[in-house]
Amino acid sequence: MAENELDRAVGTGPYADAVSSAEKEEDSIDFVELFRKLRRGKKTIFTISLVSMAIATVVAFLLPLRYTSSTSFVPPTLNNASSMSSVLAGQLSSLGASDMVGSLKNPGDVYAGILRSRSIASELVRDKRFDLMQVYKVKKESQAEKILGNNTVVTVDIKSSIVTVDVTDKSPERARDLANAYMDALRQTNGRLALSQSSQRRLFFGQQLEKEKDDLEDAEVELKKTEEQSGLIAPSGQTETEIRTIAETQAAVAAREVQLAGLRDSATEQNPEVIRLKSEIADLQGQLVRLQSGSGKGSIAAIPTSKVPELQLEYVRKEREVKYHEALFDMLSRQYEAARLDEARDAPVLQVLDPASYPDTKSSPVRSYYMLGGLIFGFLMGCIWVLTREHIQELRVSLASSETA
Repeated sequence: MAENELDRAVGTGPYADAVSSAEKEEDSIDFVELFRKLRRGKKTIFTISLVSMAIATVVAFLLPLRYTSSTSFVPPTLNNASSMSSVLAGQLSSLGASDMVGSLKNPGDVYAGILRSRSIASELVRDKRFDLMQVYKVKKESQAEKILGNNTVVTVDIKSSIVTVDVTDKSPERARDLANAYMDALRQTNGRLALSQSSQRRLFFGQQLEKEKDDLEDAEVELKKTEEQSGLIAPSGQTETEIRTIAETQAAVAAREVQLAGLRDSATEQNPEVIRLKSEIADLQGQLVRLQSGSGKGSIAAIPTSKVPELQLEYVRKEREVKYHEALFDMLSRQYEAARLDEARDAPVLQVLDPASYPDTKSSPVRSYYMLGGLIFGFLMGCIWVLTREHIQELRVSLASSETA
């Protein structure tokens, strides 16, 4: 007797095994009893399921219809794909899509990144044809851009690289027009970005040309002021020849320096073209020093500028500055036109495969999904309610029996 009491106290022996098995039976789920409980409450479960499905059906019919319009295009093949990623890193960053550069694998990814950029979304939001801020009932452009992004899906086919743009909207007309507007915005942005070496050269020479145009205008104004102050007119003879020769040489040096700077963006110092330009610049600079010092033998421009009278020398310098900028502007203009022609020849062309059409069938809501979801949700809620009710009843019976005892 004492041994049995000791076993109970320390939790060992046959008493401990009996208690452990009883606890396991309590913790295990009796699926047969569970099924019986659900069967007893089948009417309740059926009723709740029907009510839930009816509510989901009403909601599905009350939700506004939404339509999806799709357009797809074949992206042009970009040459020098390895260097293109580094170029697009800066370009897409300026568009607000820098987080997409790391995943670029093919030309389709490039254009998909541009389509998802903030620049494209902002352009469509500001388009007065759509008035998206009023349509989406928001007060900030950023909110409209976010909603437009959520309503737009851009996908790229891994094998063919074909890019598809799906735009969803309550109005089928607006969905179609937005999809086509995406393509128009992409064409404009594609023309604005430097997606090839010829485009980069065109942008570079265009910037230099604009700067040189301003410098030329400033030089002409300074020459006019000198004429008005000194009363001198353009000198002739050897002085005029000297001015023209020096100005043309300076312009040739400056033009080659600009060309060398543009070439260094895509070539190393060992490139034969870089070596040639550096050699030409050195030769022209030596020739320029000889012309300005008047040491050129047998040259018609051998008169040193230090021998020209002071007022005339001032005028000569101003006129030489004008002629220098004129010659440089002319050279840059030719370089710019050549780069522009190269860009037009190599420009990537977007080939639209399927233009956006009028969506005559709604894309959402899918009412059958709502009805099925409501039915499943109601069935689960009904089962939970029946089991909870059974458990509450069992607790009440247990409490009543304990009070009676």
